[in-house]
Amino acid sequence: VQLQASGGGLVQAGGSLRLSCAASGRTFSRYGMGWFRQAPGKERDIVAAISRSGGNTYYADSVKGRFTISRDNAKNTAYLQMNSLEPEDTAVYYCAARGNATSSGAYLGGYDSWGQGTQVTVSS
Repeated sequence: VQLQASGGGLVQAGGSLRLSCAASGRTFSRYGMGWFRQAPGKERDIVAAISRSGGNTYYADSVKGRFTISRDNAKNTAYLQMNSLEPEDTAVYYCAARGNATSSGAYLGGYDSWGQGTQVTVSS
């Protein structure tokens, strides 16, 4: 599956952004999806994950209560709604797909397809 991430930008602290991840192909619903981020000089870390059906989700502690992951299988798109953004959220955000996924699994790793990344910058 090919992934195209979009929606990044520059926002002030406390603001919101919604990232989108559009997937090619007709089997999007077979993939577990995740959002990762990588800040300069740091490793790429998982932010959120969602199961194939959308019924199960995972959030990193740093974004719980502020970010929401969702998906629309009819539109082959996953989303990351980011509210109450903080300067520490500044990073390149990547969406990822995992083909080896159960219907209920929200995975922290094992992703095999990646989007190109979209920059999110939060000013203080």
